[in-house]
Amino acid sequence: MTGTRSEGGRAGIVCAGNWIVDLVHELRDWPEKSAIAHILSQSTGVGGGPANVALGLHRMGAPYPIHPVGLIGADGMGDAILRQCREAGLSVERLRRTDRAATSQSHVMTVPGDSRTFFYHPGANDILRPADIDMAELAALDARIFYLGYLNLLAALDRIGPDGRTGAAALLAAARAAGMTTCVDLASSTAPDYAAVVAATSPEIDVLFGNEVEAARATGRAIAGPRDVDGMAEAARALVRGGVRRAVILHSAERTIWCEAGRVDIFAPDPVPPGAVVSPVGAGDAFAAGILHGLHEGWDRARAVDLAFRAAAACLRGRSSTDGLGALAGALARD
Repeated sequence: MTGTRSEGGRAGIVCAGNWIVDLVHELRDWPEKSAIAHILSQSTGVGGGPANVALGLHRMGAPYPIHPVGLIGADGMGDAILRQCREAGLSVERLRRTDRAATSQSHVMTVPGDSRTFFYHPGANDILRPADIDMAELAALDARIFYLGYLNLLAALDRIGPDGRTGAAALLAAARAAGMTTCVDLASSTAPDYAAVVAATSPEIDVLFGNEVEAARATGRAIAGPRDVDGMAEAARALVRGGVRRAVILHSAERTIWCEAGRVDIFAPDPVPPGAVVSPVGAGDAFAAGILHGLHEGWDRARAVDLAFRAAAACLRGRSSTDGLGALAGALARD
């Protein structure tokens, strides 16, 4: 595609929410309690849904503006986030800094061919409030999509107020009033009020992303595993009934469920050989970036999911959350 503007003259994606410095440690194997884990290699990068989506879209050659939005600490890790965004050519003026908390960080433990575990310090992400985001300024940008990640990992925005709505709901309502489509990604947290937070935010969400574990936590429905199509589909329908305005898109390593307008479509990615997987960190965000591009350009479901699958597969072959997406450089412009 060329850089033509979307309907109504709008173009661009706002990427708001969690901005994190990821310190990724590749382990030989997962240790028993009190044992020693051998670290084979280490790398540092910027993570969190907004960072991964923004940097991922940039690496794939998105032909429209990308606007990072969030709160980071006045520290060296905050400097690292700004530096990486600038090096990528992304604007940083809407990444506000605070001396009330450190920049959020996570130590990501990965075992080749296996999953990953996060040790997370929330820092500045937990004090991000709607008042920290200038919606009038964002409205003037005429962006098409307002993406927020991750719900249930932003303490102040997750808090349910006396009106029964979360801070995130208030923020998303303002984004919708400004003419943007709201897209929200869930976190794999174990917060005791997980389902309540999702329910209290859903009426202001146009498109909701989640994996099979998050969908089970959000709905209380059992999902047997990554191939449980029936369980994922029922969870997606429940989330739509719970208030999500347009679509629920659930993804696992094995299947993707897209529930919209009373229709459920099921997609299966081509498997990535275990030996080709360098790190699974950020694959879900790469998937979301592909879908967001498809939504931005008005693609049909199959075309958007195909790009999402390619982005996730490319991510798996990279060491950081977005390294591998360079393999798709120019793909968005060609498509």
